[in-house]
Amino acid sequence: MSVRLATVAVFAGLAVLGCKGDGSSPAAVGSASQAAKLPSPPADVSLNGSGATFPNPLYQKWVAAYQASEKGVRINYQSVGSGAGIKAISDRTVDFGATDAPMTDDQLGKATGKILHIPTTLGAVVVTYNVKDVPDHLKITPDVLAGIFLGDVKKWNDPRITALNVGVKLPDQAIGVSWRSDGSGTTAVFTDYLCHVSTGFKDKVGSATSVKWPVGSGSKGNDGVTNQIKQTPGSIGYVELAYARQTKLPTMDLRNKAGKFVEASLEAIAAAAAGSLGKIPADMRISIVDAEGQAAYPIAAFTYILVYEDATDAAKAGALAKFLWWGIHDGQKLGGPLHYAALPSEVVSKAEVLLKLLKASGKPLLEGK
Repeated sequence: MSVRLATVAVFAGLAVLGCKGDGSSPAAVGSASQAAKLPSPPADVSLNGSGATFPNPLYQKWVAAYQASEKGVRINYQSVGSGAGIKAISDRTVDFGATDAPMTDDQLGKATGKILHIPTTLGAVVVTYNVKDVPDHLKITPDVLAGIFLGDVKKWNDPRITALNVGVKLPDQAIGVSWRSDGSGTTAVFTDYLCHVSTGFKDKVGSATSVKWPVGSGSKGNDGVTNQIKQTPGSIGYVELAYARQTKLPTMDLRNKAGKFVEASLEAIAAAAAGSLGKIPADMRISIVDAEGQAAYPIAAFTYILVYEDATDAAKAGALAKFLWWGIHDGQKLGGPLHYAALPSEVVSKAEVLLKLLKASGKPLLEGK
């Protein structure tokens, strides 16, 4: 099977994936009437976007659901990685970009206009592995995890791992580290976390959408790393939660800032966001890794759609504004079954403020909202 077909298969599975509840409890989910108040787009509009693979399962679900009700709008989203998404929106080769890693001041300064970060959902980066006869939910601490990705912890039966997992028989097997080879918001979130918890990692590797890893091998996209881990005995890597759940890969429980071992779940992701609500700036660019709170999962993140504040094509800009308004309201209820946590109501309110700034040739697109 080709990589393209394999990717389509993964997304098709994710689109019908279910879990207990819809996972939307911590957020304000808007009504269809809210979206209906927005101006109707022209009869035939095509929008093109590209970027992060992290939220791609949700974005594909959004697109399908939205196009079913807005017959004149066609939306194409290509999951090519956050780095590519940032470049595409900066170069204006797409109508919107997508990233998990907020653009830096330097990147924003090089763009041809003011770019807004619209938060769309909350997700988690999980550590997953492929070790025969070893159960799900191995426990790991920040220092040991950093040691693995620095190449200092080399075998699965290293005493630093076995001490955390009493009663689990871990093999005398080399650890094969897997990472993203493309510019990746998932990498940015994961390395941001490791830099927060390990001075050694911060000094030797650092945090970015693409870093020079000391050990291991890379694959493109969350789906590529997922497939590499499934096919490589003894491997370990980091992927967005939805990819691990869909492919039934085991995930590690991480010790959080409060000293509790926490499984990645909708509740734990929401708890991480809750601990950061008072710190979210007006432009929404924030890291919520290593969050405060007993129940907080330590590698959680917002993911964003990137859009120019002032567009030149009024028809496209109006259609995109309406889609994004729908996404932060009605679209939130679609995230839970795909393992994405809904935006807290405070974040929805801040996102509304940003969307009301959108205009085309200086004319507001959501006037009266």
